[in-house]
Amino acid sequence: MIRFRILLGCTAAIGCLLGPAVAEEADPAAIVAGMFAAGGNHTGVRASGAKGVCLKGEFTPAPGAAALSKAPQFQKAAPVTARFSMGGSNPKVSDKAKPVTRGFAMRMNDPAGDMVFVVISAPVFSTRTPEQLLAALQARAPGPDGKPDAEKVKAFVAANPETTRQAAWLNARPVPASFAGVDYWGVHAYTLTNAKGETKTAKLKFVSADKAGLSDDELKAKPDSFYADELKERLGRGPARFDLVAILAEPGDPTNDSTVQWPEEQRKTETLGTLAVTAIEPDATCDARTFDPVAELPEGIAGPADDPMFAVRSPAYAVSLSRRTN
Repeated sequence: MIRFRILLGCTAAIGCLLGPAVAEEADPAAIVAGMFAAGGNHTGVRASGAKGVCLKGEFTPAPGAAALSKAPQFQKAAPVTARFSMGGSNPKVSDKAKPVTRGFAMRMNDPAGDMVFVVISAPVFSTRTPEQLLAALQARAPGPDGKPDAEKVKAFVAANPETTRQAAWLNARPVPASFAGVDYWGVHAYTLTNAKGETKTAKLKFVSADKAGLSDDELKAKPDSFYADELKERLGRGPARFDLVAILAEPGDPTNDSTVQWPEEQRKTETLGTLAVTAIEPDATCDARTFDPVAELPEGIAGPADDPMFAVRSPAYAVSLSRRTN
């Protein structure tokens, strides 16, 4: 098992939040357990993305995509299995919640190797490292009254200000009117390699063709669960489309810290293709296996070797799948 060591106790890194100093391993099982605890310890659900909708569609590469990557999905059209979701392990979370990421997981199928992405509706992740994620989960763990200790949370945030960037982004924008009405970012840096062996580093973004947010009055009129019905109605009129855009790195852009946003408006971009979501699929189609964005990448695209939050995804998803199906 991959393990990430953390010393929990009275240290500057976590603001003396967690009582007497004890050695604890921030392994995937500990992280997943913390995520389940934060959402109410529901069973038979994902540690994140517990509430969602399974989908099918097709990815069509752009004419210039092959010049950036030799991945087969950038050479010819590929069928797609996908899932929109609300962040977190609570399957009853309200679709109206503002400081919650919307998620978009997808598998672009090809006999030479599937390509899997798990992207979110914010350009940054909430923590830099698995150790910091575990500390954040423990600082926010519900107490006997079912609520986190406000003083622990305040102290953690003061010691780890970068963990507020994602929530600040979400709170500064309206609640999306649809799963299909918001952009999704792969917050990690990827390396694209073409047939000549040439490489480029990029962050990936799925840009909605029909972005829309809800006003406060519109939001109040909505039920807590409206995304699934809205999506069914939307897809009845035609596919929901997203352009996959590569935001190309420049020297100095960090690849090891997914809490930092690159200045997109100052970076060159290349369109890699278009994803068309065409229909809703039975939940069982998505529940049979996990979407693993680390292990399931074909030749021509690779995740970062220096971002610990990318590395922990694969074992954490495996733990979550095991808990969900056993």
